[in-house]
Parts: sequence; C-alpha cells; structure tokens
Amino acid sequence: MSKRDYYEVLEISKGANADEIKKAYRQKAKALHPDRNADNPNAEAEFKEANEAYEVLKDAEKRAAYDRFGHAAFDGGMGGGARPGGGFQGQGDFASAFSDVFDDLFGDIMGGRRGGGSGGRRAVRGSDLRYNLRISLEDAYEGLQKTIQVPTAVACDTCSGSGAAGGAEPTACPTCSGMGKVRASQGFFTVEKTCPTCAGAGQIIQNPCQSCGGAGRVEKDRSLSVNIPAGVETGTRIRLAGEGEAGLRGGPTGDLYIFIEVAEHALFQRDGNILYCRVPVSMTSAAMGGDIEIPTIDGGRSRVKIPAGSQSGRQMRLRGKGMPSLRGGGAGDMLIEVAVETPVNLTSKQKELLKEFEKLSEENNPESSGFLKKMKSFWESMKS
Repeated sequence: MSKRDYYEVLEISKGANADEIKKAYRQKAKALHPDRNADNPNAEAEFKEANEAYEVLKDAEKRAAYDRFGHAAFDGGMGGGARPGGGFQGQGDFASAFSDVFDDLFGDIMGGRRGGGSGGRRAVRGSDLRYNLRISLEDAYEGLQKTIQVPTAVACDTCSGSGAAGGAEPTACPTCSGMGKVRASQGFFTVEKTCPTCAGAGQIIQNPCQSCGGAGRVEKDRSLSVNIPAGVETGTRIRLAGEGEAGLRGGPTGDLYIFIEVAEHALFQRDGNILYCRVPVSMTSAAMGGDIEIPTIDGGRSRVKIPAGSQSGRQMRLRGKGMPSLRGGGAGDMLIEVAVETPVNLTSKQKELLKEFEKLSEENNPESSGFLKKMKSFWESMKS
C-alpha cells in the first residue's frame, strides 16, 4: 500500500508555514491519541502516520527534499532508513516531535501541564477560610467593629515556617533530585508523576521541627477585629486579604471570607433597604382614625396618623426611616402596615352594643355591600 501524501495526512496545503504545520499536527495528535480512541483499532497507526508527516515537514531541509522527491527522498521512510543528510532516523526523532505536543496531550490526561525548570521548594498558597457571623438588625443598621476568634493554621514560630528544627534548611529529595517529579514508562509513553518520597515538594526535612512536626504550620486561634459597615444584609461577604490559612513552605497566606447573617427582628421585616412594621389597630381606631406611636430602627419614635376608615393592609410611609444603603445613597423608607384587629372574648354588654352598632351601620360597609351585590348577580346568572 502506497504512503499517503504528508500534506494530506496533516490536512494542510503545500504552502503552509511552520506555525500552521505545528498547529495541524497538534490537532491531529490530540484527536488520534490511542488513549482517547480505545474503540478505534486504527488510531495508533494513524497517530504514527501523523507523527511521521510532522517530523518531515517541520524540518526545512527534509521538507525541501520531500517536496522535490516525495517519499523516495527517505529510502524507506521514517521507520529506520537514511535521512537526506545522512545518519539514522529512529526513536530519538519521534521523541523530539512528540515533545512539541506533550503538554497539550497530557494537560488533559494528567490534569495539568508539566512543571518546568529545576526543582526546589514549591511554595503552596494557604487555604481560604470562611467565618459565619450572625448580627442583629440594629447592628446592621448602625455598623459595628467586632472582634472574632478564628481557628486557623499559622506559620510555626519555632522554625519560622520552614518545618526544620534549629532553622536548618531542607535537603534535596534523593528520589527526584529536587525536581518534585519522577518519570515512569507506561507502554508507548514516558510520563511524569509526583515524587512519592517528597510529595512534589522537591525537598525533604531530615530533622523535623518538634513544634509543628515538620509541617511548618500549627493550629491556633487568632483574634481579628472586623469592621462591619452599615447596611449589610444576609449574604453579604467581607474579604480580609491575607487573613486565611498560612501557606506551606513559605507560600502566601490565604484569605478570610466573613459571611453575614442578619437575625430576624421582633418588630421589623426587611426587604433590601426598606423596613416593614405591621401595627395592630383596634376596630374603633381604624373606623374613626387617630394617631399612633411607632418605634423606628434607630431607637426613636414617630407619630403616624391613621386615616378614618382604614382597612387591614393599608400602608403609610415614613421616608428615610429604613435601612442605610451599603454603597451609599441614603436610607430607604419604612412602611407602616395597618392590621385591623377584631375583638375577642366579648362580654354580654359588648355583644349587645355590637349588634346595635351593626343595625345602625348597614350603609357604612361599602365593601360588604358591593360583595353582596356581586354574589347575588352570580347566583342569578347561574340559574339562567
């Protein structure tokens, strides 16, 4: 069976530049990788074919020879024949070609790209911490300065966070020579794995610190003063940079996130910066109207006029008596909602008076009269 044209294999034109060739090969290598094509028996052969094409076309000298003489320029191809300039074409050239896309392939397979450069201490950032803080509605209105106790891991004072006793420096791991990774062969490929001896640190501690056991961190409660701004509400998140868990091996400290929960109030309900206050009003006061005294969230008092004939659900507004806005812009309003209260446990005298009152007030209940008319009309329409 004759060999396919290398340009056809990579699906590029003969005028493609070096970047286009490399990009095409990467796409092919990803798509044809045997580990991703377990159900395709031709994947490995096609993968090798793409590698062979790339090995020729990426090299200007080989490409020129191929463009002029085709496959005959290599006297048997990439499997072990002579190269245009002499010498032997073997596994070393395959590894060279494959290394161009190693990161792309194993970035997905191994969960990340290869580490580069030499080993050494690999600092690890400390974890972020969460602290749930419950405050009253009054505190949310005024804002407050609060001291909290945060249990966290802090840098060990004895070893200054190094994990080694007496301030000694860690030594290079003998297994990975300080690289933090070791190479292992897995069938067709050679891959890198985290060093099992040093867990990727690249160094080991010969004499661990007695205070922290070599971890470089100890558990400790810290007192922090937190500024809670006025206007916070449940779900507000406050970030304290650098107040989280200490990093490993000198790594940066994480952050502390304080999540606010505002407790329910006995008198007020909140919706954003609007406060609601449901005020029970006697039946006579709602009928005749009058003034009532209302508490406000700042501890003050306000007098509110109840219009005569007020029904349950009627609202009056007190401007600027609600919650302050967290980002400025003034305070919201407070809405007073009337709840007309029906008397209970009536005495005989009260019942007599109410019956007499009902007889005298048949024309004073427009909503009831209107409902009766609608009900009567409904029944008549059903009969017809």
